[in-house]
Amino acid sequence: MRFCCSTLVAAAVLLLSAAEAFGKTTPANLDLAWQSYLDTQTHLEPGYVFPHSHCFSAAATRYELPETLLLAVARGESDFDATARSRANAHGVMQILWPVTAKHLGIERLSRLYDPCTNIDAGARYLKEMLARYEGNLHLALAAYNYGPNRIPVNAVSIPDGARWYSGYIYRHLGYVLGSGSGKAAVSRSLYSDLGQSTLLTFGEPYRAAAFVSRLEDHAADLKLDWFRRGTGQFEVVMSYADRDEFDRHAALLRQAGYRVD
Repeated sequence: MRFCCSTLVAAAVLLLSAAEAFGKTTPANLDLAWQSYLDTQTHLEPGYVFPHSHCFSAAATRYELPETLLLAVARGESDFDATARSRANAHGVMQILWPVTAKHLGIERLSRLYDPCTNIDAGARYLKEMLARYEGNLHLALAAYNYGPNRIPVNAVSIPDGARWYSGYIYRHLGYVLGSGSGKAAVSRSLYSDLGQSTLLTFGEPYRAAAFVSRLEDHAADLKLDWFRRGTGQFEVVMSYADRDEFDRHAALLRQAGYRVD
């Protein structure tokens, strides 16, 4: 089943500025939001049983990192796809850049990045390195994970918009990993692989995807929505559902919000 947005709502989405879209879908202060997570939520269990769970558990233990943090990065980077490859030549579950970052982490063959445990271990090690570099500031560490440490100064007061967007993007995925979806009540620890997903729309710019989600949530708060950065450089808005009944309920909510179902 395919979903299409009405002309009126689509036009409203596209007229939102990047700043408005970002502000509506991320915490006002990401520094504080990430610090609050480190202070109060790292002990929480993931809301689902995610793919490659034993790899994440091992890496979290080895590098003394919260497993939910690694899962959030992986969901945002590849949605757990071990074969993912980006236009920037990043590979695997945690999207490790080849060859510079991979070789920095001791990975000499590209094929090794397609082994989930090797890739997840490398991503965890790199994130741990970034946390040390930025003295435990998770917001800056995530910005550097995405943008590269040479582009994010230590003790930076401001960072590039794209790097800030990435930190907020992973924070949203953290909410899903913790079982809250888009801020909803916690879910049971069912298999993530059993969930259905439907792509609603694809955008060329992240803030347009964020604005689209924000508009939909304003009209239908019970939808389980996320956006994913794909290897093609595009951004897909995705609706998740546990079963056919939930799919039908969400389809009805979409129709009420001004979207037709083909």
